[in-house]
Amino acid sequence: MTETKPEPTDNTPSISLKASLIPVVLLVALLAYNVFVFGDDALSGSNQFILLMGGAIAAVVGFFHKVSYEKMLAEVAENVKSTTGALLILLMVGALSGTWLISGIIPAMIYYGLQILNPTIFLAACVIICAIISIATGSSWTTSATVGIALIGIGNALGIPMGMTAGAVLSGAYFGDKMSPLSDTTNLAPAMAGSDLFTHIRYMLITTVPTLTITLLVFMVLGFTLETSGEADTQSILDSIDATFNINGWLFLVPVGVILMILKKTPPLMALLIGTLLGGLFALIFQANLVAGLSGDTTLTFENGYQGILNAITVNTQIATDNAALNDLFTSKGMSGMLGTIWLIMCAMVFGGIMDGIGALAKISQSLLQLAQTTFGLFASTVASCLALNVTASDQYLAIVIPGKMFSQAYKDKGLAPENLSRTLEDSGTVTSVLIPWNTCGAYHSGVLGVSVADYFVFAIFNWLSPFMTLLFAAFKFKIAQIKEA
Repeated sequence: MTETKPEPTDNTPSISLKASLIPVVLLVALLAYNVFVFGDDALSGSNQFILLMGGAIAAVVGFFHKVSYEKMLAEVAENVKSTTGALLILLMVGALSGTWLISGIIPAMIYYGLQILNPTIFLAACVIICAIISIATGSSWTTSATVGIALIGIGNALGIPMGMTAGAVLSGAYFGDKMSPLSDTTNLAPAMAGSDLFTHIRYMLITTVPTLTITLLVFMVLGFTLETSGEADTQSILDSIDATFNINGWLFLVPVGVILMILKKTPPLMALLIGTLLGGLFALIFQANLVAGLSGDTTLTFENGYQGILNAITVNTQIATDNAALNDLFTSKGMSGMLGTIWLIMCAMVFGGIMDGIGALAKISQSLLQLAQTTFGLFASTVASCLALNVTASDQYLAIVIPGKMFSQAYKDKGLAPENLSRTLEDSGTVTSVLIPWNTCGAYHSGVLGVSVADYFVFAIFNWLSPFMTLLFAAFKFKIAQIKEA
């Protein structure tokens, strides 16, 4: 009787943990150096190329372990295929942001949000205003650089420490960045974890709402204990918005309609497409002169209306006002603005696909499961990895991409639904990036607001509380979704 060596049932190549970690360690080192050299510009393309280099290093490891080029390429193709829906959603999100800008929907959110300012509840109001604007724009960076700067000035005039105001601004801005379907990180996390956009957003509410509630309560207590002087003057901003757009309550029918479709579990692409088309229609109805003005005309015609709407959907659109800060805020890049994130996802899929193909991710996942015997241990390992990458790679996108690919299989092996991973990536990767001084987010917001990370760290309550909240839910096994058997 001849003894035969058993073959792995899943055809996964045999590779050691040490060899599996070589591409990951070198990738993190390359990314850290790349961000050091390029700073904020690293996302313009160099980080994407470094991810491809990480894939090349993984391929070399695979060749040493007798893994064929064809197998690695096949895994890359499968990985890219799995993100098709996410990539299309990203394009549609860009389109929606364009029509919601020129229709006045986003300006209306800002207009009404700014009117809730009151000196006594100023800090809590900062959180709410920045949350509204960040949800509307999908960008904490834009929120910080526009309304955030104005709020810092107002807070300073009221005698409120700048660190407190900056912490409130960033708490609200990152709530919106995390929850907005227009945000690139909100689309990136489910794409990496294997979830879908609206399931991811609904599932994030479980940990995010309690975190925001605690944040608001703390700022309300702080507001009532502070002595303020003067009044919050936002009239010039309100006047500029009112002079540029036709602001009215009817504009909110569109976002309300999209929210209802989401609650009714309408397919994301369909909901976003309808929201985009309704935004375009409302632009023609309520902002006719503005749409015509985008083409250099004074009267709306079929041709310039068509041109204005299509430009808003696809390419860069900027609405000029008499307020310099608002000019930066009222800018949209349409579908073209999402190409950088799409590029990042595809390069990450190349790296992840090759790591899958050579068996490295499976080996790392097995090792992680051995170290993290419990559900809490797996969540804690994910949080630690996201924090470590925010510190070492200095970029929130990479703190989502790399742990997302590394832990995806581990969560499946534990029987955990992918939205657990996507939520944890956002709770620990997205929001903590601003707490690291040398991270691109920390450096950016600190520079824009004129407040050091050390000064606002303690007051960025939402940001540092989020990872603790996700671990708390994991520890008590509360609302931890399981994979549903077909």
